[in-house]
Amino acid sequence: MPGILRTLFVLTLVASQTLAAEPRVLFEDSFDEKLGEGWTWLREEPTSWRIADGALEILVQTGKADSVKNALVRTAPDRSQSHYAVEVTVTFASPPIQQYEQGGITWYYRQKPVFKLVHENIDGAQWIIPGHVPAPSKTVQLRLLVQGSQWTAQFREDLQGEFITAATGELPPPGEDQISLQCYDGPPNARHWIRFDNFRILQLSD
Repeated sequence: MPGILRTLFVLTLVASQTLAAEPRVLFEDSFDEKLGEGWTWLREEPTSWRIADGALEILVQTGKADSVKNALVRTAPDRSQSHYAVEVTVTFASPPIQQYEQGGITWYYRQKPVFKLVHENIDGAQWIIPGHVPAPSKTVQLRLLVQGSQWTAQFREDLQGEFITAATGELPPPGEDQISLQCYDGPPNARHWIRFDNFRILQLSD
């Protein structure tokens, strides 16, 4: 009997540790039929975004980070109090042709863009920025790890394999943080869409 009790105790301990290590979902949006709660638009053009085939599609228009249209924005969790990951799947619905045509995650601090993790077309090839890591697949899953002022930019192509770290760095001190899904530097004479799907914010164990 003591042996059985010890075995049960060990199994219970292992199970509890496994559960504690699992990330907790703080927010998720699969964009199946409509936008989830808590999103707002920056420079919205209602005819240039849509929910289609279980994803959010945004028209890639001309412009830069400070003039981007149809930037979807939400308040970020308090990074001074937690360690979390921001994930989203990004797909070029049409092969990118414009220099710097891009889509992904932009970090806003006090309503200004200060950092981006994107899939970007540069000189005819696709890259993960920051880090300038080749990513030729049309679909990538982006993963931004945030803790305090530290960030780690990760990705994987076609939702396969382990996440690859592209770069690390620092954000300004925590405060008035927002997360945005957006795309810009689109071709002026073509209608290209970028698809966003499976957006999640996960609380991670330290």
